[in-house]
Amino acid sequence: MPSNGELACSYAALALADDGVAVTAEKITALLKAAKVGVEAYWPGLFAKALDGVDIKELCANVGSGAGSGGAAPAAAAAGDAPAEEAKKEEKKEESEESDDDMGFGLFD
Repeated sequence: MPSNGELACSYAALALADDGVAVTAEKITALLKAAKVGVEAYWPGLFAKALDGVDIKELCANVGSGAGSGGAAPAAAAAGDAPAEEAKKEEKKEESEESDDDMGFGLFD
């Protein structure tokens, strides 16, 4: 569960990004002071460093899209390697059948 410092810095970073202001440790600290929220001194710097070079609005817009889960590579493979995919499936099927026989029993023996 996130601490109050984490949540406060998260909200401050979101507010700054929403206003189009650069997310820096100084700006996060100033926003938290204006809101009368006390956090440990390391939180604003940690968030500013973690969010350096990150488009926060884009990140928020793509939270549920799965863009970070490697969607581009499988899509590229599916576009041109359909026979290779079928070969892999057949190989896995044969491998699973062999593994049952290797143990001394099979489903229909």
